[in-house]
Amino acid sequence: MIGLLQRVSEASVTVDRAVIGAIGRGLLVLVGVQKGDDAARAERLLERLLTYRVFPDPAGKMNLSLKDVDGGLLLVPQFTLAADTKRGTRASFTSAAPPADGERLFDHLVARARAAHARVATGRFGADMQVSLINDGPVTFWLES
Repeated sequence: MIGLLQRVSEASVTVDRAVIGAIGRGLLVLVGVQKGDDAARAERLLERLLTYRVFPDPAGKMNLSLKDVDGGLLLVPQFTLAADTKRGTRASFTSAAPPADGERLFDHLVARARAAHARVATGRFGADMQVSLINDGPVTFWLES
């Protein structure tokens, strides 16, 4: 499972001109599900997202986690993260999980996130989404579980 996390000042997801998820300071995480991913990988990714130290402490060092700063978490499904781009000029998505598996694991990740963290917003699996963000730093990390 892949999580492309971005530290943001604010972020939102719009579907059909309606905002369906928004956060202030926190993490926007684009989530890719690959073949072979399971609930344990989703839970490990969530653990890392909540505790990964990407926010500055009073000295300006990245020593604080999302939990430490009580930030928002915006989870957005994005199957294109599982693309194979090693050859040619068109991505292959053979390593992406089938849509039903991807949706099931994304929903599992969201449910576990909502149980563990107060402020969780999401995009919509399979929807044409517009994602807006103000990347703070910019700070962006690629996490795999």
